[in-house]
Amino acid sequence: MTELQKTIEQAWENRELLKEETTITAIRKVISLLDSGILRVAEPISGGWQVNEWVKKAVVLYFPIQKMETLEAGPLEFHDKIPLKTGYAEKGIRVVPHAVARYGAYISKGTILMPSFVNIGAYVDEGTMVDTWATVGSCAQIGKHVHLSGGVGIGGVLEPLQAAPVIIEDNVFVGSRCIVVEGVHVETEAVLGANVVLTMSTKIIDVTGDTPIEMKGRVPARSVVIPGSYTKKFAAGEYQVPCALIIGKRKESTDKKTSLNNALRENDVAV
Repeated sequence: MTELQKTIEQAWENRELLKEETTITAIRKVISLLDSGILRVAEPISGGWQVNEWVKKAVVLYFPIQKMETLEAGPLEFHDKIPLKTGYAEKGIRVVPHAVARYGAYISKGTILMPSFVNIGAYVDEGTMVDTWATVGSCAQIGKHVHLSGGVGIGGVLEPLQAAPVIIEDNVFVGSRCIVVEGVHVETEAVLGANVVLTMSTKIIDVTGDTPIEMKGRVPARSVVIPGSYTKKFAAGEYQVPCALIIGKRKESTDKKTSLNNALRENDVAV
């Protein structure tokens, strides 16, 4: 890995090296390791997560060394630089038409892909549901037994280039039409209600105590989150700005696969 990393870092600084066979081979090796799950853009370590920046750079460098090709899947035709992921049956993955995953994305056994899209560099762990029209962006990290509901948008790191990927930890429930982008980190067993939008600048306000507690970029473990707003002053007057409200904690006694409706009812939110 040390030699691979060195080659990738050198090519990142000097794009002329992309013409050399050793560089091309190294980039393709990294993408192959990502596809098999041996290598990850970010990985859990003791006390937190480690972002492997050089691996993300390899994903970015993969595009200029690839040529456009016509890809066919039955009567469907595609024209792209990145091959489609294959071998779902032997991997134990259920894929419903028209789900699409790109080569270089790791998808673990027991995962269900409804008509959806998983981009290169993403990591989708065991038993996760990627529901209809959900998208998992480039290099996003999705944990075990996560439910990404219909229309969920998990951001990637390629366009625009972000330093860290979105991380969704194990047993998280993400409600319909939620958007999580810009490297936001959602910790284990959290529940995001429908239409929650999280960016690195979104205020996440814990309103469960006597005084509000504000944070950004991270949803604490087992938090139950709904969309909210707060008043902000502008030159033209005062307006409501979106935020996210932590209204309670998912009970430890509750089944980790609890429905979103049950999690919200437990915290006295009408559904």
